[in-house]
Amino acid sequence: MSSIYPPLETQRFILRDFVESDWQAVHAYACNPEVVRYLPFGPNSEEDTKNYLHTEIKSRRKKVRDHFTFAIALKSDKQVIGSCRISISDRNKQEASIGYCLAKEFWGQGYGTEVARKLLEFGFKQLSLHRVFALCHPKNKASMRVLIKVGMRQEGYLREYEWSRGEWQDRLLFAMLDREMMQMQLLNIELEKV
Repeated sequence: MSSIYPPLETQRFILRDFVESDWQAVHAYACNPEVVRYLPFGPNSEEDTKNYLHTEIKSRRKKVRDHFTFAIALKSDKQVIGSCRISISDRNKQEASIGYCLAKEFWGQGYGTEVARKLLEFGFKQLSLHRVFALCHPKNKASMRVLIKVGMRQEGYLREYEWSRGEWQDRLLFAMLDREMMQMQLLNIELEKV
């Protein structure tokens, strides 16, 4: 029995659980070397993409779900243009990590920021998390800007943290606490009154 999670909505997107028929839309960006340049996977073969989707769909069968991967679909035409995830890394610490990936033609339009904000909101409000973190390749300036824009703080520089593409690679560590999210929301409410 698969536990489909209700879709999350933003101004421009629906973030929903993947279905098998999404594989072609996912493959369109997952096979692009530029898109996956700083990610731990890809460029994907068709088989890689189908296996990825199969694994994500299968992971929903767990009674207690700790891993949520969503298709990023445009509200306007339901086109899948990327994926995002939030994964609980430690239930006792109420901690999770987030990640996102968008097709190249949708870069530079604020989509990553919109998606990351929704993941943080989902994590803090619906999953009752205390801390959410993200890892970012030091050369991935666009992703770094997204994490800063959504209010995450750089907490560290992890040297040779991950073996990827035949070498040890560094990662930047960004994080946000639940109280920081609440402070940002209160500030936004106050600004709306002005």
